[in-house]
Parts: sequence; structure tokens; C-alpha cells
Amino acid sequence: MPRPDHPAWSRPLALAVLVAAGLLWGLGAPFVRYARLGGMEAFSLVLWHSVIGLVVLGIILGIRGRLNIPRDAASLKLYLAVGVLGIFAPHIAGYWALGWVPAGVHALLTSLVPIFALAVALALRIERFRPVRALGLALGAGAIALIVLPDSSLPQGVAVGFVLVSALAPLCYALESAYVAHISTAPAGAMQALFGGSIIAVLLCLGGTWAAGQALVPDSIDMRLGAVVVSGAGAALAYALYVTLLRRAGSVFATQVAYVVTLSAMGWAVLLLGERPAPTIWAAMALIFAGLALVRPRNAQSGV
Repeated sequence: MPRPDHPAWSRPLALAVLVAAGLLWGLGAPFVRYARLGGMEAFSLVLWHSVIGLVVLGIILGIRGRLNIPRDAASLKLYLAVGVLGIFAPHIAGYWALGWVPAGVHALLTSLVPIFALAVALALRIERFRPVRALGLALGAGAIALIVLPDSSLPQGVAVGFVLVSALAPLCYALESAYVAHISTAPAGAMQALFGGSIIAVLLCLGGTWAAGQALVPDSIDMRLGAVVVSGAGAALAYALYVTLLRRAGSVFATQVAYVVTLSAMGWAVLLLGERPAPTIWAAMALIFAGLALVRPRNAQSGV
């Protein structure tokens, strides 16, 4: 439900913000894929993506007067969890895999976060077993099988191993969400947590990029770097819109952004990269969407 100090938006406005956030987030995988195909290495890409996101978040928090983020022990642990599980690890896995895996397939796998999150919650006994939500898990597993098993699902020469590396990204996000929702007691707000996590991620990326012998500074200003800038800035802006949507339209409505992100990412991949997903990929998307509908909690309320 919308917070009392944040009046609810009208449905058309909330829907417009939902679509805008989804379109911005959906640019991520196609633009990163473009940069990887252009020769950018994974560590360098994650570094500059994180730097751009950090700058944009800093500007937003500065405008809102919340740039002085909490520095208590619980908040520092939260920033570490967000930086490692929410930015550094999933981006390294995903961006490396995007050198081979089509952007649409990666976006489809990333949309499995709520399904992976339920699996993690069940494993940690945070959630109780419910048959309907378990069916959602089964549909998610079926979607992965449709992606990796038929020979026609992936372009020729793309090994299944790259897809499994790509799937590490939603697993990391699911672990992060379990920590944030059920373990952390930090007073930091969502955007402050992402800002603090981005600082951690940039520091990790600096060390990782240097250790891997990859470029700390772009060797030229070209379309590849432009793609990274747009992707990083777009992701930060999309997150800001999402947090605002949570406050003004309620959690159930806001979480539907996952559908828009997946559809827009696949659409951008077709328009910008010329990808042509196989019929089994579209079938996998249908299974994932059905699974998302089943695993979504039913006790939350929407303000729209």
C-alpha cells in the first residue's frame, strides 16, 4: 500500500511510470550485449556501468537531501550485501555471459528472480510450502529446460554452460533479496542502500579489473562506451522510478514491472541487435510469466 506521507497516484500515471521504468531497465541487456560484441571486457564494463550508476544515484539522493547515508554497522553490512550480491557478482556473471548468450535470453533468465527468491526462502525455511507457489517453481524450471535443452533454442555455437553462468545473476539477486527482506535491520532506505552498495561494487570492480588486466579507463569514446553510459544511467533512473512506484502505487502493482522489463528487453534486442528468438524461447517466456503470477505473494495490497 502507498505510505501515508506519499499520496497514491492515479492509475494512468502509475501505469506510465511502470512502463517507463520497464523500458529503461530493458535497455540493459541489449546495450551490454552490444558493448561485449564490440570487444569490451566484462570487468571493465561492470566497472563503468557501476560508476555511471553511482553518479546518477548520488545526484538523485543529493537533490532529495539524503546523500548522507547511514553508517551504522547494520547499514554497512547491508551495503556489502547489496554491493556483492546485488551488483558485483550478478553483473560479472551476466556481463561475461552476454559475450555469447543473446540479450533476450539473458533478460528472460533475469526475470526468474522472484522464482529463485521463493526457492531460497523455502530452503531457508523463511516461507512455508504452498502447492500453488510450488507450481510456480516448477514452471520456472520448465522454462529453463526449454531454453537449454532443445538444440534450436540457442544460436549455433552457444554452449549451455554460458546460459547457466547467465542464470547465476538472478540467483545472486534472490540471495540479496532474502538478506534485505529477512536479515538486515539497517535504517538505510532503498536508494541509500543501492548507493552504498554501488560504492562497494565500484571498489570491488577496480580491484577485479586491475587483477584481470583489463582497462580501467576506456581507450576511446565510442558507441560501446555510449551504450554503457546509457545502460548504467537508465538502470539507476529506473530503480528510482521503481522505488517511487512502490511508495505511490503499492508493492503488488510495482512488482509487475518485471513483465515490462522482460518484454522490453526482448523487444530492444530484436530492434537494436537483430535477434530472432526461437519459438521455444517465447514458450519459455510464457512459462516464466505464469510462474511469476503464481509465486507472487497474495497478502500484499495495491494502491492503484
